[in-house]
Amino acid sequence: MNKKKRVILITDGDDSAKKAVQVVAKQIGGRCITQSWGNPTRLSGDELVKLIHQAPYDPVLVMFDDCGFQEEGPGEVAMRIVAEHPTIEVLGAIAVASRTHASEWTKVDVSIDRYGMLTEYGTDKYGLKDLERGRINGDTVYILDQLNLPIVVGIGDIGKMAGKDAVERGAPITRKAVEIILERSGYNE
Repeated sequence: MNKKKRVILITDGDDSAKKAVQVVAKQIGGRCITQSWGNPTRLSGDELVKLIHQAPYDPVLVMFDDCGFQEEGPGEVAMRIVAEHPTIEVLGAIAVASRTHASEWTKVDVSIDRYGMLTEYGTDKYGLKDLERGRINGDTVYILDQLNLPIVVGIGDIGKMAGKDAVERGAPITRKAVEIILERSGYNE
């Protein structure tokens, strides 16, 4: 019997996110589904499941982006299919803050600000601590509360945050979010 592929969902898919997620996947010994990038997500959930299963090892980092669609956009439709697939085990999600005309929100278990500090508050797209506890605003986060995920980590805009998460620095905020998910899921045990 094949074991389930272990996946981390990431709610951003622009070019900066793609570069940062690729770097982090390499750092942790995982895989990034590079073809999952796009603003908005271009591949269907079924296509992403096939690519996830082609990855030689896990954890597999997969990007989803709605490009500001309100409620369930193309990234979230694909995310639902991946998250509910019987051959996939979702370890957690990284909820990325954004400021769009159609901003939505989701609950987060913890957030990481642009200085790498954990906070019970959400963060904004710049990685600064927000005003509300336990929630984050973004454009591809509407569905996260419906998926019964083990952990959701909020962060600012991947690969950016005033240069604090730059690829040249090794995308340290994104990496820390991935490491928290791996730790809390028991992945490394």
